[in-house]
Amino acid sequence: MNILGISAFYHDSAACLVQDGEIIAAAQEERFTRKKHDFRFPYHAIDYCLREGGISSQDLDFIAFYDKPFLKFERLLQTYLAYAPRGFKSFLMAMPLWLKQKLWMKDFIARELSSEAKILFPEHHESHAASAFYPSPYQQAAILTMDGVGEWTTSSYGIGSDNSIELWGELHFPHSLGLLYSAFTYFTGFKVNSGEYKLMGLAPYGEPKYVDVILKELIDLKEDGSFRMNMKYFNYCAGLTMTNNHFARLFGGPPRKPESKITQREMDLARSIQVVTEEIMLRMARHVHKQTGMKYLTLAGGVALNCVGNGRILREGPFEDIWIQPAAGDAGGALGAALYTWFQYLGNQRSSEEAKSLQKASYLGPEFSNEEIEEFLKEKGVSYTRLTDEEVAEVTAELLSDQKVVGWFQGRMEFGPRALGSRSIIGDARSPEMQSVMNLKIKFRESFRPFAPSVLLEHVSEYFELDRPSPYMLLVAPVKKELRREIPDDHRSGLDKLKTIRSEIPAVTHVDYTARIQTVSVEDNPRYHAMIKAFYDKTGCPVIINTSFNVRGEPIVCTPEDAYLCFMRTNMDFLVMGNFLVNKKEQEELVEDIDWQKEFELD
Repeated sequence: MNILGISAFYHDSAACLVQDGEIIAAAQEERFTRKKHDFRFPYHAIDYCLREGGISSQDLDFIAFYDKPFLKFERLLQTYLAYAPRGFKSFLMAMPLWLKQKLWMKDFIARELSSEAKILFPEHHESHAASAFYPSPYQQAAILTMDGVGEWTTSSYGIGSDNSIELWGELHFPHSLGLLYSAFTYFTGFKVNSGEYKLMGLAPYGEPKYVDVILKELIDLKEDGSFRMNMKYFNYCAGLTMTNNHFARLFGGPPRKPESKITQREMDLARSIQVVTEEIMLRMARHVHKQTGMKYLTLAGGVALNCVGNGRILREGPFEDIWIQPAAGDAGGALGAALYTWFQYLGNQRSSEEAKSLQKASYLGPEFSNEEIEEFLKEKGVSYTRLTDEEVAEVTAELLSDQKVVGWFQGRMEFGPRALGSRSIIGDARSPEMQSVMNLKIKFRESFRPFAPSVLLEHVSEYFELDRPSPYMLLVAPVKKELRREIPDDHRSGLDKLKTIRSEIPAVTHVDYTARIQTVSVEDNPRYHAMIKAFYDKTGCPVIINTSFNVRGEPIVCTPEDAYLCFMRTNMDFLVMGNFLVNKKEQEELVEDIDWQKEFELD
């Protein structure tokens, strides 16, 4: 039984192939087109999934699209009519694509894929719920989904039991936690649907001085986590921006211009909306626990990528444990739609043992053999050294301990927004300078953004206040107190806080002493684990920096060519690709026909 899941036409298009209940492949379209958050129909991702499954589109039994286009169109029409004539410009911009393509999705998919497969359309939050529950290790669990908006739903909750999911309650547009957070993303000068990570990273530099204003003026928050937004301050229902002049007056001036200097106001706004978001997430989680009585919670939807909020639900919430879909945003809707079809629609059985490995640690993308990598290196005239499997770990660990920055390209590409040790840039977490060096000289991004640690699972509790796996980098936890450096007389404020060394692993310790943790197990990624273990044996430290293998504005690399180009365009020192070591100093200067910084919108 071959089931293809598709998400497309909003942001982060993706495809997923499920064969007889097993996830064979999943990938975002952006990785192939090199256009970040590519929302177009995922031709390349579909082609990859079919190739990985050894089938053609004619072999598909079902195709599942991640939402219901007619319901979404109904919401758009009703919203435009409610705000007419104010939303006319936005309406005119949206209609051509709807009338040409989106309303005829069934015909469009059948025609584009030349397939006679049965086409299904689960609701958007059903797809999210399926992606949250079915790959989780639980036979029974509560489900909570939170995002911008699907058709009408912005948050939902329910339960998953064996092979079925049932949603019990939902919040509706325009009242949306995801859109509230995105409004502040826009107002602080970052890009909506991609800058939310920046807002979360900026929050610890600020003070929560606007929390009362947000709760008094912008939202009416109830004890159960439900809320209504005061739409007087927001523009996203009818306009082309997220906020309006009322919002600007409330917060002392217009939105920050993108790329302009970040002021204390932006830091305080970031901190304030993060505090409010965490409070809403906690209240929702408590309500879901009260209603369902479940021991475990599963999460999906774009808001579930707020790893600070996730960490608080784990530590302070009523659930024994939580599981978060690593591709929690719209990309994961493709995976959820396919699994929904297999379990819910077709009624296939689900065992907890199979579920534990269903996600395959999210290593679901393309893989390249040593032969393919070497063929590329020879074709490009790249100088390289071939290593044995043991040397890959030992040599890389030696380079990291020598303060080198290494591009690490191994195995299957990750599905979801996080690099998890397959397409990563890695460095020494003990280095006080490494955060600044990697942000400015490697990633070409804002200096305030924190880096995540990869830590050997067996040592996580020695370094962080976390007593369980966090394989998907979706939980934030404090660094252990005994590793911190207390700074009682530090009067630095704002971004100056960066200059203070806060722990024994300063490069991955954020200014509030927290870290966004990835635990690495030998079962999930033996090669990455062996390399970090070699670093630990050499240095006594089982923690390294792990950031995604890309530069700002560019998707994570997919192919050897992507990796080599990114390596050559930056100040990385070495590239370890499969069993091959590439030393920057031994390479000829890269000559390109394009301005790559312009190509990836690097202002």
